[in-house]
Amino acid sequence: MSDAIPGEAGSTSSGRARPEDVTVAARDAAQELNEALRCCARGDQSAFARLYDACSSRAYGLAVRVVRDPAQAEEVTQEAFLEVWRTSARFDPERGSALSWVMTIVHRKAVDRVRSAEAATRRDVAYQHKNQPVPHDVTAEAAHASLEARRVRGALSSLTQVQREAIELAYFGGYTHTEVASMLQLPVGTAKTRIRDGLIRLRDALGVGR
Repeated sequence: MSDAIPGEAGSTSSGRARPEDVTVAARDAAQELNEALRCCARGDQSAFARLYDACSSRAYGLAVRVVRDPAQAEEVTQEAFLEVWRTSARFDPERGSALSWVMTIVHRKAVDRVRSAEAATRRDVAYQHKNQPVPHDVTAEAAHASLEARRVRGALSSLTQVQREAIELAYFGGYTHTEVASMLQLPVGTAKTRIRDGLIRLRDALGVGR
């Protein structure tokens, strides 16, 4: 009679699960998730809870890797599972597992969040650039702070009407080049030229920089 002690059923002699048993367990788990998702389509909230418990950790991990922000990842995960609940009837087990279907939704939501954030950043930068106030150079500062109002008015009278209007709007009104161009119904480039030429003439009339 052999002295060897046979292993328990479903395991090797060392006590470890056999590969085929692991495969069977994974397949059973996948089938359970598939069934849970099908039950979600029928409004079964307990099935949704089981699905959430089984998939939420992986879903959050994927979201974190994409958005790189824990708080954002939590929001993405919640949004994704809300969509899972709403659209569970669309799940087709012939096209993939429930887990892969859920993770696809999570990934799409995470990518959308990143793209939305990037677009918002671009809009903010563009807005700030477009509405950046015209910098006050030494001529404007001198006209504002150092010279008497009568001298300024006299110097402004030496400008053409368009130059004077552009200078007054840009430096005394605080409008941007784009806003000045819109008010005077001029191309932005033309408005900038009028302001520049007007500043040169204003500087000469006031004797600034001499």
